[in-house]
Amino acid sequence: MISVVGSLKGGSGKSTVTFNLAIWLARANVNVEVIDLDPQATLRDVAEVRAEEGYKPRVRVRNRKALDDPSLAEAEEVLIDIGTADLSMMKKAITRADRIIVPVPPSQADIWSTQRFIQFVGSLCPEEQPDIIGFINRGDTHHAIRETDEAAQALRELPGIEFIPPRLSQRTIFRRSFSEGMALFELSAGNKGTREFDSLFAHLYPAMALAN
Repeated sequence: MISVVGSLKGGSGKSTVTFNLAIWLARANVNVEVIDLDPQATLRDVAEVRAEEGYKPRVRVRNRKALDDPSLAEAEEVLIDIGTADLSMMKKAITRADRIIVPVPPSQADIWSTQRFIQFVGSLCPEEQPDIIGFINRGDTHHAIRETDEAAQALRELPGIEFIPPRLSQRTIFRRSFSEGMALFELSAGNKGTREFDSLFAHLYPAMALAN
């Protein structure tokens, strides 16, 4: 299955989500291919840090040429991180995707951007549109702040996207683990962020979550 992690807005945490999903799959002995189509190449940078530190399993992150590689069809799972700076490659990835995973930070601007992204995907795939799955990313951790819940409700009401309830909160461990070339569950297995990510993974890969 080809899963694109994307949106039209920067700063949504696409690369962090893609990286953590890739490590989870690799640790489950899944043959996963990872492609970085964002010109900022953040995903490739973190993979290089991981390789330099010698962490296992290693995850190879490929560039835009991998989209045309016939061997891609042999992978059990493919994860593609897209950025808007290279619109042609973004379009190409979307038209090949089985599903699109959309991390949505809790702001009205991100809800509007997600709505435009849904329409954009529809314009590229008028006949057979990939599944679009959205969840709240970088949510507030303080219970008195209602913006995250309000964004979740708005996302739930958007047509054309499947809202899933797991949310990833704005936690330091995401930034820290990423900068060290590790998935957050490798850095600290029992923290709240890991439990949040486990819930997200279970919704995105239910068969694998049950098997593990």
